[in-house]
Amino acid sequence: MLIQSISGIRGTIGGVAGNGLTPPDIVRFATGYGAWVLANIASDHSSSLNAKPLVVVGRDARLSGAMVSDLVAATLNSLGIDVIDLGLSTTPTVELAVPELNADGGIILTASHNPKQWNALKLLDKNGEFLSAVEGEKMLILSDSVVNYADVDDLGATTQDGTWIDWHIKHVLDLDLVSADAIRSAGLKIAVDAVNSSGGISIPELLEALGVEVVKIHCEPTGEFAHNPEPLPKHLHDLMNAVVEHKCDLGISVDPDVDRLCFVNEDGTFFGEEYTLVAVADYVLSKTPGNTVSNLSSTRALSIITEKHGGSYTASAVGEVNVVSAIRETHAIIGGEGNGGIIYPTSHSGRDALVGVGLFLTHYVSMGLKCSELLATYPKFVIEKDKLDLPENGVDQALQALIENHPEAKVNSIDGVKFDLDEGWVHLRRSNTEPIIRVYAESDSADSAKKLAGRFKAELLSLLS
Repeated sequence: MLIQSISGIRGTIGGVAGNGLTPPDIVRFATGYGAWVLANIASDHSSSLNAKPLVVVGRDARLSGAMVSDLVAATLNSLGIDVIDLGLSTTPTVELAVPELNADGGIILTASHNPKQWNALKLLDKNGEFLSAVEGEKMLILSDSVVNYADVDDLGATTQDGTWIDWHIKHVLDLDLVSADAIRSAGLKIAVDAVNSSGGISIPELLEALGVEVVKIHCEPTGEFAHNPEPLPKHLHDLMNAVVEHKCDLGISVDPDVDRLCFVNEDGTFFGEEYTLVAVADYVLSKTPGNTVSNLSSTRALSIITEKHGGSYTASAVGEVNVVSAIRETHAIIGGEGNGGIIYPTSHSGRDALVGVGLFLTHYVSMGLKCSELLATYPKFVIEKDKLDLPENGVDQALQALIENHPEAKVNSIDGVKFDLDEGWVHLRRSNTEPIIRVYAESDSADSAKKLAGRFKAELLSLLS
């Protein structure tokens, strides 16, 4: 399986070229990206301050990571582009390193929450931000074009630099709204589940720098994911049990590339990935009032919290690049996605679990509440997440028919279709990362959210048949 979207080039390892992320596919897309970088430099002579064009590459710990990284770096070198290889890293670390190094772009090798057989090239511009849809389309065109590789005297070189996670941690500690002293004074004990990827390096090191006693669960970066890597309650039983067994104040879970963050309460219950952004926004807005953004599939609790602080809430299409665009348009102070992605523009314009940990823990210790008590201070909503296989055709027509069948709903169609109803909302859209239609619904109880999602899923299936 090979998927090209705003979330990058994603596919399964193995198979034949074009049906997975095989070596020829990796070389083809790395060539297209390198050609895109060179074209940008040619059109803007001030864009590169380096002797040669420079691209930053980093990867999560999945089993294919080293192989994919070697292919990408060698391909970029063959185009005359130097590479700084961060090795085992995180998505936000690479995003921060690109502008700090005055690089011309960056590539993160991770399939995020997808299982271990998947990998991906997530592509960044010189600002350390994901390519827009327009720029991504240019890159794809170049991937299928004839490209001139560099002569032997003009080949690029690859340099290894494993210092950037430490740099990232210092960056978090230096943020004005992160109170390292307050966190250290609290004497916290926290369990961490990093699904045996690079979060097993970065999150414990950050916590230890904050004076936290760390209980490590699945923190060896072997790439052998101990469970489904998406940080959802059904996958986090080991973490929930460890929090109770070791009498921790809370638990932290991240996905393989450490841009999604969720918490477990002191009693082993789930704080909720949706409420990661709600809690962090509540804290940030209490110190710096302003606007917020999240995507259409995120909880309406954020809009309630935003209005409480006198700000305005905006819903964007799903996808980090879309959230960042809306943050800029609305001058938002904080934003992100309900999957546990925190985007704090004061730091950088990308989802960042390390920044999220620093902000959340500062909020947590300042409130003086248990984690479950903090959660109880927020409006209670429950989201049901379901899906169905993406049919070969007829989706757009079925969604349009669904809209016509529900005149009672307020409809938003900027990304799939979202129906706002008296009893909650339901959002149906094609996934950017898998060949499925996602069906998300939110209501005031798990039962009503499940029924709402099930009703619309069944209706869509009947329209597709």
